Amino acid sequence: MNGLRPEDEFIYGGAIRPMPPATATNEVWCDYLFFDDNLPQQVWEWWCHTPSAFWFAMLRDTATDTMIKTCTVEEAEAAANKS
Repeated sequence: MNGLRPEDEFIYGGAIRPMPPATATNEVWCDYLFFDDNLPQQVWEWWCHTPSAFWFAMLRDTATDTMIKTCTVEEAEAAANKS
């Protein structure tokens, strides 16, 4: 898109994972909000380019901190709906 950008232009929004149903217990919601497996693996995550307020999804290898692939929110949602 715009070439290499400084790292401090981005903020981490968390791992992409299914939300619990609205009827879930407080315990389930607390687990969803505050805990993550945090295993060394490839994980889809939400990221934001703060100067433009552009949110996107990124596949990142947490063991090596390597960025593998990025896509728009719309592309991420379409892929999630296919599975």
